[in-house]
Amino acid sequence: MLLGVEPDHIVQEVGWDEDCDTDISEAVEDVIGEALLEEDTDEICDIVLLWWREEDGDLVDGLVDSIRPIAENGRIWLLTPGAGRPGHVEPGLIAESAQLAGLVQTSAERLGTWQGSCLVQSGKKR
Repeated sequence: MLLGVEPDHIVQEVGWDEDCDTDISEAVEDVIGEALLEEDTDEICDIVLLWWREEDGDLVDGLVDSIRPIAENGRIWLLTPGAGRPGHVEPGLIAESAQLAGLVQTSAERLGTWQGSCLVQSGKKR
């Protein structure tokens, strides 16, 4: 199951741009059977797909903003360009930013030219 997404999950996509891998977004949509929610939704989500590049600003702020719509046991999949690609985010910065935002990384997954980091709120392993 891609990124642990299940058919009944509500998934929001944040930070999508032309450089993102549409195959990932479409694969998630195929599993849930509907379109991903846009950034401005008010719905509570099981998963937030957060596309992030080094030049996108303060990662801590981006993560804190992404926590707001997630359900109590929800998670953020932080999707960053892989090593050697423009916009790559160093793993140390991801770990530090996650900790400052009150998150912990539970797993990592290579997704083509993107790297996925699964982040959950501290004290919640999922």
